[in-house]
Amino acid sequence: MGRPAGWMSELTGRSPMKSPGKPSLRRDVERLFWREIGNGLTSEEAAITVGASQAAGSRWFRERGGMPTFLRVPVSGRYLSFEEREEIALLRAQDTGVREIGRRLGRHPSTISRELRRNAATRGGRADSKSW
Repeated sequence: MGRPAGWMSELTGRSPMKSPGKPSLRRDVERLFWREIGNGLTSEEAAITVGASQAAGSRWFRERGGMPTFLRVPVSGRYLSFEEREEIALLRAQDTGVREIGRRLGRHPSTISRELRRNAATRGGRADSKSW
């Protein structure tokens, strides 16, 4: 049987935290917002153009002092994205080989191997061979 409803509230005094799930598209929307600011739109106009509320646009502009805090252009394909890193971890957990993971992601096997080495569990300063 499962736990009774409300057990987390009783245990911690707070309601259970919601799982964040997949990262939101906010960063991409905000990047587009700053591009529109660079094109000369007001914060309200830029927000509406990218599908955000006027209030969100005003808040982004005010909180960042009128300057974007991250790159206005997306990172190049040279670096693995968060989604690719998650996919590598999931496939590796399913005992998928490095070459197969590379094929599925369109990446060189050495890129996959390097990512796995960097994130391997360590024991005594050496990579645990069972982790990859």
